[in-house]
Amino acid sequence: MMKNIIGLFLVSILVVGCMGAGGRGGNGHGRGHGNGNGGGLKMNFYGKLCRLDRLATVESTVRQIVWSKVSADPSMAAKLLRLHYHDCFVRGCDASILLDPTQNTTTEKTAGPNRSISGYEVIDEIKTKLEAKCPGIVSCADIVALAARDAVSFQFQKEMWPVFTGRKDGTVSLASEVGGNLPSAGANFTTLLTQFGTKGLNLNDLVALSGAHTIGISHCTLVARRLYNFTGVGDADPSLDVSYAQTLRGLCPNPQNPATALEMDPKSSLTFDSDYYRALNQHKGLFVSDAALLTNRQSARMVKLLQNRVLFFAQFAKSMVRMGGVGVLTDGQGEIRKSCRVVNGQ
Repeated sequence: MMKNIIGLFLVSILVVGCMGAGGRGGNGHGRGHGNGNGGGLKMNFYGKLCRLDRLATVESTVRQIVWSKVSADPSMAAKLLRLHYHDCFVRGCDASILLDPTQNTTTEKTAGPNRSISGYEVIDEIKTKLEAKCPGIVSCADIVALAARDAVSFQFQKEMWPVFTGRKDGTVSLASEVGGNLPSAGANFTTLLTQFGTKGLNLNDLVALSGAHTIGISHCTLVARRLYNFTGVGDADPSLDVSYAQTLRGLCPNPQNPATALEMDPKSSLTFDSDYYRALNQHKGLFVSDAALLTNRQSARMVKLLQNRVLFFAQFAKSMVRMGGVGVLTDGQGEIRKSCRVVNGQ
């Protein structure tokens, strides 16, 4: 019975995924939602616009740099994936997260949830190389999307999902817009589903993209309330596995050291796999937002299914394509920044 369910689920992923990748996407005004390839994006957008030499394309150049960085520092995979995610959920996938603050503006990267974001220097290095050969052609937004894909793909030495390109860069970045758009580690299921829904993403995307927590780290301050004062009376979150909670308290004694790192997927935080879902089904998800996926019947069923590595990779690929189409700027909107950190003309 379970094999039949898994088979049907995989077929639905592949069929809908193929339909989505070729779909129109967008809302007719250059700001696409997460429904396929976004508004106006396409494969090999830069094929005739930018070649660094006879063999080197935009995509191969990004891959070469990213793979060298991840090879030297495996933690970079999670950093670049997180950078893309945090970019797309605020103003869409427009590289607004890359903009440095100015004298008059506090930008997205200065907001609390983004202060631990890193990997900017990798994007800068890629942009510098591409700009030298193809000035004013390749957007920072596309570099971020390609870098995230290639960072995860290094482990497998093959592309794990297609990246449609043709995004333009945004010219607005406001720290004040981050909190209301970016799902938090303490969010419940209703809040998560609503926030994903406003981006054109659905429940399947929510559960699959949460699987990004299979790589990377967090810190004790984000789980302190779950461990020590969940309902305000000095208690722990009852949905958390007792032994896991004890382990976390050992790693994060009161008062917490903000610098103490925690693996989001224990003993597997450098390997992109489906272990996150196995841990979650044992009630060992690190965040309240992880545990929230088990509080809805449909979501909980999908958490079980995505323990299967093949199913997870297929659905994650489909959902990354959809997320990469959120809020994209095309059709004359936006610009191609000369420097990813600064709006042109500043």
